[in-house]
Amino acid sequence: MNIRNLKNGILGGLAGGAVFGMMMAMMGMLPMIGAMAGYPSALYGMVVHMAISAVVGAKFAFLFGNRPNSSGRGVRYGLAYGAAWWVLGPLTLMPLFMGMGLGVNWNLQAATQMLPSLMGHLVFGALLGWVYSWLQDDVRRLAHAQSV
Repeated sequence: MNIRNLKNGILGGLAGGAVFGMMMAMMGMLPMIGAMAGYPSALYGMVVHMAISAVVGAKFAFLFGNRPNSSGRGVRYGLAYGAAWWVLGPLTLMPLFMGMGLGVNWNLQAATQMLPSLMGHLVFGALLGWVYSWLQDDVRRLAHAQSV
């Protein structure tokens, strides 16, 4: 793990987070994100969402390092990572943070109602993986050019 990977993960997370944030804004979900932090407004929800996106992007870089070495592989890693965060986020952590308890959304009915959120998490993950691998490829090209 190096600082460049971490920076690329944060940038990928912010790119995916911006698009996912717009999707959540259209669905009216941002006030609920803000409510998790105590301020149920769309603006605060977007700020919280973008902060979470940056952290999740950094964790992507920490977990996968240089493995997403092509855009296709980056997107595949990102899709799997986005799906994992759908389970971890709205199905697990969000209800816990909102005082509803652990496991309240671990059922087929709740998961089915949250399919739009799954789509958003998959879009987030795909963009995170693609941007990360694109930035990493840029780093590899620069390193190759300097070695020649």
